[in-house]
Order: sequence, then structure tokens, then C-alpha cells
Amino acid sequence: MKFTNTGRVAVIGGGSWATAIAKILLHHEEKINWYMRRADRIEDFKKLGHNPAYLTGLHFDVNRIDFSSDINEVVKNSDTLVFVTPSPYIKSHLKKLKTSMREKLVVTAIKGIVAEEECTVSRFFEKIYGVPEEQICTIGGPSHAEEVALDRLCYLTIGCRDLDNAQVVADLMTNKFVKTSVSTDIEGIEYSSVLKNVYAICAGICHGLKCGDNFQSVLVSNAVQEMDRFLKAVQPEERSVISTAYLGDLLVTMYSNFSRNRVFGTMIGQGYSVKTAQLEMEMIAEGYYGTECMKKINKRYHVNMPILDAVYNILYEKISPQVEIKILSDSFR
Repeated sequence: MKFTNTGRVAVIGGGSWATAIAKILLHHEEKINWYMRRADRIEDFKKLGHNPAYLTGLHFDVNRIDFSSDINEVVKNSDTLVFVTPSPYIKSHLKKLKTSMREKLVVTAIKGIVAEEECTVSRFFEKIYGVPEEQICTIGGPSHAEEVALDRLCYLTIGCRDLDNAQVVADLMTNKFVKTSVSTDIEGIEYSSVLKNVYAICAGICHGLKCGDNFQSVLVSNAVQEMDRFLKAVQPEERSVISTAYLGDLLVTMYSNFSRNRVFGTMIGQGYSVKTAQLEMEMIAEGYYGTECMKKINKRYHVNMPILDAVYNILYEKISPQVEIKILSDSFR
């Protein structure tokens, strides 16, 4: 199905990235629908004029937003669905969904893998919910929600098998501080979005261990090569891994203080346990779940991925970060 316009657009999710995307959408859309799981949070949002839990300094005209805690109502009354929930919770959100999405333009801004299904979010929508692949888009690229809230320049890549539909979403997202491009490499963008979180955890661990900037640069170089090897194995199509959607997203996630995955890794490198770090952060580091998922997925492809393996060993096998990073450093050149 070709979409010439987006109709009514819905945001599915209530976190910081969902809030930032709502801000982007309202630059073009007169009104949007917005699904949040918790009705009490919706009521607080309406009273305060901002998300009570995330990006609280970002104010909205709530008269331009139709909120609902009923996902079926939101899906039924929307033509374009932008999913922005943490990947570990996507299945629980959709358990209540009875309304078909087959006639919708489905956009995933989720930078994670669907647990247990061991597949990308786009494949999940296609396999489980019957959404045609040409109606599924993904949003990739370096895009911290905190910087979107501050109107700082952001560069997004919209991936879709149908470039016309990708352009429809790109037009929806483009404004004075958001630049967009389109690509057919939807799975490559999704997998790179997962891997960059894993590599950001590793960068954080090394930062916590005080490995230094010289080593961080070598880590980034090896992470790009590792990502490229995996993407070529899983989706061997024409791409430049040094472009914004891949290397750009990798760099900002590995280096930025806004990166929750880097923060999480730093705490691990400083000696925190995984559980303590998760409790201290009070936010989800997608890379923790992505590490286990990518480890399982790579059993099908057998790609040489020493950084992924090192992060997995530290987080799930409880190997000492000092020991594991030393082994990893010996493999670098």
C-alpha cells in the first residue's frame, strides 16, 4: 500500500524518546494521538502540561493531544503508528491489542530486539501482526531525546523497503532542527541500533576502568568493523557503514553523557553489580537486553564479535570487567 499522507498519527509509548518524537510530530501535525499505559500519568500530563516523568522541562499544548491508555482505541483512530516503547516491553504492550494494523503505516523508533522472538521489531510486526513489510518503517540515527528537547540539530534516517513510504515518514519528521534521509536498509539500521548500545556499554565499562582515550578510540574503530561484519552476514546489501545511521549513531552513543548505555557501562566498570546499576539509573539501558539477544542471534551467523562476547561475559557470566577487557584489548590491533 502506498501512503500519500500520514492521516492521524499516534505515538505509542511514554518515555523520553516518545516525548521527543511527539514534539517533532507536533511541528507538522495539528493534533496527534498518544498512547500511554498508565492513566494516572496521562492525568498528570494534562494538569502539568508536560510529561511528569521524562523531559519535564518540555511543555506541550495538551489541547493538541488526544491521550488514551487504551491501545485499541489509539490504533483504531490512527493511520500512522509510531512505536517508541522499550524493546523488553513491546510484547506486553501489544498483548491487549485486538485491532488490526495491516492497513496502517507502522513506524518503529525502538532501538532493540524483541526478546524471545529473537528478531528485529520490523520482523516482529510483519510475522506476528501481518503488517506488510513495505508499510513498516524504522527511525535510526544519532538522536538523543534530551537534545531534541533543546532544539539541537538531529539527523534521522528513515528505513523502509518502499522508499515512497519512507519519504512520507521523513517529511513528517523534518523540521528546522531535524534533518532526514531515507534508506531501504531497514534491518541493517535496526541491527546497528541494537549493536551501538552494546558497544556503548563497553565504552562505559572502559571509562569506568579508566582505560583512557587512546584505548577508547581503538575500541570505536573495532566496534565499527565488528558491526560491519555482522551487517554483511545478516543483510548483505549495499550500504556505507560510516554513514549517519550506523557510525553516527554509534559515536554519539559511545561518547555522549546523555547515553544511558554508556552511563550503565561506566557504573559496571566502577564496580557496581548489574542489578545495583539498573536500580541507580531508574531508566532502561536497552543494551543490557540487546547484548543477550544479539549473542543468541549470532549463534545462527557465527560472526567474529569479540566486543559483543566481552560485554556478554561481563553482564551475564559475571566475569570481572578488568579480566574481560584485558582479554579484549589483546585482540585489538
